[in-house]
Amino acid sequence: MRRTAPRAGAGAGPAAALADGPPGTGTEAERQAAAPAPAPAAERLLTEFAFELPRGYVDESGTVHRHGVMRLATARDELVPLRDMRVQENPAYLSVVLLGRVITRLGTLPLVHDGVVENMFASDLAFLQDFYRQINAEGHTRAGVTCPHCEQPFEVELGGSRLGES
Repeated sequence: MRRTAPRAGAGAGPAAALADGPPGTGTEAERQAAAPAPAPAAERLLTEFAFELPRGYVDESGTVHRHGVMRLATARDELVPLRDMRVQENPAYLSVVLLGRVITRLGTLPLVHDGVVENMFASDLAFLQDFYRQINAEGHTRAGVTCPHCEQPFEVELGGSRLGES
């Protein structure tokens, strides 16, 4: 029968094992400082973003829908509309089809699709195009900047080109 030597600090937990480490490994404080730090709690990626339309979508019954949710786009969301005949005939239609895929909720509508988006007011469409770009390209809708005169930091709403433009 083969016998093994008892492990250092067996039954006394990890701290005892560190304290009883091999000679020449430094003090317990030095060993703890050299140990890798515990991994931070996993960050949750925001994939849905609430918005409020400037004017609102008016449905067939006259109800105005202003509050909605848009999710982050996937590569598939950006590729599938390119096969759509309406987009092939008129590239400007790309944003309508794409927004119809990524808007997950709008007011009390049971379903949001490209037909809803194409019947929105132009100001709401422009707003959604900017919002799409902000959450998909930047990951958020605000940017930290510094005043060139007083050098004080502050946040601004991102603005920019419309969807599909560079």
